[in-house]
Amino acid sequence: MSDKNMKETVKNKADKATDVKPWLRGMARFGYLSKGVVYILVGVLSVLSAVGVGGKTTDTSGAIASVASKPFGNVVVWLVAIGLVGYGAWKLVQAAKGPSQEDSKLKDVMMRITFLVSGIIYLSLAYKSFKNVLPSNSSGSSSWLSTILEMPLGEWIVALIGLIIVVVGIREIYNGYTQKFVKKFKLSEMNNREINLGKKVGRIGLFARGLTFVVLGIFVIMTGFTSHLQVKAGLDGALQKIAQQPFGQWMLGIVAIGLILYGVFQLMKGKNRNMSIY
Repeated sequence: MSDKNMKETVKNKADKATDVKPWLRGMARFGYLSKGVVYILVGVLSVLSAVGVGGKTTDTSGAIASVASKPFGNVVVWLVAIGLVGYGAWKLVQAAKGPSQEDSKLKDVMMRITFLVSGIIYLSLAYKSFKNVLPSNSSGSSSWLSTILEMPLGEWIVALIGLIIVVVGIREIYNGYTQKFVKKFKLSEMNNREINLGKKVGRIGLFARGLTFVVLGIFVIMTGFTSHLQVKAGLDGALQKIAQQPFGQWMLGIVAIGLILYGVFQLMKGKNRNMSIY
């Protein structure tokens, strides 16, 4: 790429970034903080399960429901839910604007799809969080896996979803290994201690989250082709499968600590992420 083209590319990326309203960036930062809190809760509950003191493995929705049942928990859940709305909205903006650091058309499309799916997931989690603190007469429903399996070619659709989850998990592990996430920090405003801490918790946290996604994806794929295999679709399903393996409680404890560090990593992103980079 020539110097002229490079300058034009940088300018276009900067122009895209300035289109985002300051209030939305603020909501996105709050969203990263909320996401961090949720993962810390999941990790803590899983650590309690691993050491056998009455806790249980749970997914993000379950962790929020657990908080809602505590004194003043509704206030915390309201704040987390609002933050997740901001995070989901930010992901949708990223999907619309496109990644700022991908020159390949294929990578651009894949990243847009990733952002879109992530936005939908976290807006759905926000919706479930609001349901924990608002009166509701709705009854329980079957899992989305069961619903999809009843559709034509449902087994293949579920298997494809499982494969996508595995790919996302591998990508998380790769990002943790390469520490590419550091490029999105406002390094000029961080001291060396913050940068080093961010690298460490980011690497371990991404590896732990990636591992749970890989485990979850594999069992979702197996669900698609093995009708009698029952798998819970969520982090709790992956964590429970890890706990069922030889030395599973030790493995669960290690992964759970990693998820706590992933939560801390999200807190650091909320404070230090460069919101001008998609």
